Amino acid sequence: MNFSHSYSQLGKEFFQRVLPTPVTAPQLLLFNDELAQQLALSPALISDSKLLAQYFSGNLLPEQANAIALTYAGHQFGGFNPQLGDGRAHLLGELIDQSGSRFDVQLKGSGQTPYSRQGDGRCPLGPAIREFIMSEAMFHLNVPTTRCLAVVATGEPVYRQQTSPGAVVTRVASSHIRVGTFQYFSAQGDRESLEKLINYTISRHFDDIAGDDPERVVKFLNKVIDKQIDLIIEWLRVGFIHGVMNTDNTLINGETIDFGPCAMMGTYHPGTVYSSIDSQGRYAFGNQAQIANWNMARFAETLIPFIDNDQEQAISLVQEIIYGFVDQFNQKYQQMLASKLGVRDNHKFEHQVAKDILQAMQERSLDYTVTFVQLAQSLTDKDVADKLHGQLGKCYQQWREQLNMLAIDAQSAQRVMQQTNPLVIPRNHHVEQVLAECENGNIDAAIKFIQVLKSPYEQLTDTHLYQDLPIDNDSGYRTFCGT
Repeated sequence: MNFSHSYSQLGKEFFQRVLPTPVTAPQLLLFNDELAQQLALSPALISDSKLLAQYFSGNLLPEQANAIALTYAGHQFGGFNPQLGDGRAHLLGELIDQSGSRFDVQLKGSGQTPYSRQGDGRCPLGPAIREFIMSEAMFHLNVPTTRCLAVVATGEPVYRQQTSPGAVVTRVASSHIRVGTFQYFSAQGDRESLEKLINYTISRHFDDIAGDDPERVVKFLNKVIDKQIDLIIEWLRVGFIHGVMNTDNTLINGETIDFGPCAMMGTYHPGTVYSSIDSQGRYAFGNQAQIANWNMARFAETLIPFIDNDQEQAISLVQEIIYGFVDQFNQKYQQMLASKLGVRDNHKFEHQVAKDILQAMQERSLDYTVTFVQLAQSLTDKDVADKLHGQLGKCYQQWREQLNMLAIDAQSAQRVMQQTNPLVIPRNHHVEQVLAECENGNIDAAIKFIQVLKSPYEQLTDTHLYQDLPIDNDSGYRTFCGT
C-alpha cells in the first residue's frame, strides 16, 4: 500500500500521532475486493487473509503508514463541544486509486487515542458489520458515502450494556474533513490553521476554484452546500435516516459517515425516528434537510473572517447564502419526487400530486419502498393499479392523469421509476437478523445479504428473501451508537 500523508503535513495542530492498540487474535471476517482493486492494492496482499487481518486490526502497520488521530470539534444535538477528535480511530494515510482520486484509509475500534475521553477505544462486532453492510448498500443505491474495506474480529470482548465480541472496521473516505474540523480551529481563534484548512480542502475537493479568485471562499461555501443538499436528497429518495447528524458527522465532501444509529424507514412518516439517543426527534427523517441547513450555517460562521474584511458585509453575504438553502433544496427535492413518479423533466409536473401521494401513504401507514415499487408496476399491471387506487384514492388517478397530460407513456415512466426506486433496501429487521447470525459465527449471512444489496434495482434470485416487511412495522425498533 503506497500511502501518502498530505493532511498531516498541515501541522501538528491537526492531529495526534498514536499507534493502534494490538489485539489478541485478529481474524479477517469481511473484505471488500471491489474496493481493494479500486485502491490498487496488490493481488498478493488481497489474497493473503492473515496479513490483511494483521494490517486491518492495527497489529501491524503497512509500510509507509503513519497512524494519527484527527482533531475536530462539533455540535452534538445542538450543544457545542470545542474538542472531540478521533477517540477510537487511527488514520493510516491516503491512497491514490486507479482513477487518480485520493482516499483516506482509517481504522475504527483500533484502540485509545488522546481524544478517547475515558472510552476504551474499541468497537463491538455488530456495529462494525453494520457499517460494512450499510455503507455498501448506500454505495450501490447511488448515495454518496464512505465505504468499508475490511472487518477484522479481534478475539477480545468489548464491554457495553453487555459483553460482545470486538472488531476493527476499516473505513475509506474521500477525506475525513468535517464541519467540526473547521469549528475546532474557529473556536480556538486559530486563524492561521483555519486558513490552511480552507486552502487544503479547496485544493483536495474543489480544485476548480482558482487560488487567486477573490470570491473563492464564497464559492467554496456554495459548493459545500450543494453537496450537502445533494446528499440529503439521496437519503430521502431511498428512505435513509442518519440518526446523528451532528456537525462532527458532517463531511465537507458530502459523503455519508457514521452508521451507528442509522436506519431505513419502512412505513412512511416524516417524523420517523429510530435512534435511541434522539429522544426529541431532532434528526427524524423529515427533519434532515432542516438540520443540514443548520449545520451549513455553523460551517459558514467559521468562514466569515475570510469572506470580507468588513465583518458586517461578510455576515450579510453569508446569511443570504444560508437563506437560499431552502429554495435550492426544494427545487432538487421536487425533481427527486417527480423522478420517483416517472417524470424526468419536472417543470410542468404538478407537485401537489406527489405531496398528496405521500400524505395518503402516511395516513394509510404504507411502506415507502414497496409503494413506489408498486406504483411503477401499476403502469403495466391492472391488478396492482386497482389495488393502489383503492389504497391511495383519488391522488393515484391524478398521478396517472398527470402522466397522460405530459405525454409520458407507461413504459417511459416505468423506466425512470425503476432507476430511481430500489427493489430492495437494508431493512432494519434483516440487518438485525444478519448481525445476530454473524455474532453467532455465521459470517456467510452478511456476505449473502451484501450480494443482494449490491444490485438494489435488479431482481436477483435471492432478492425476494429481503423484501418482506417486519411483522410489527418496526414499531419498537431502536438503534444505538455502538461506541
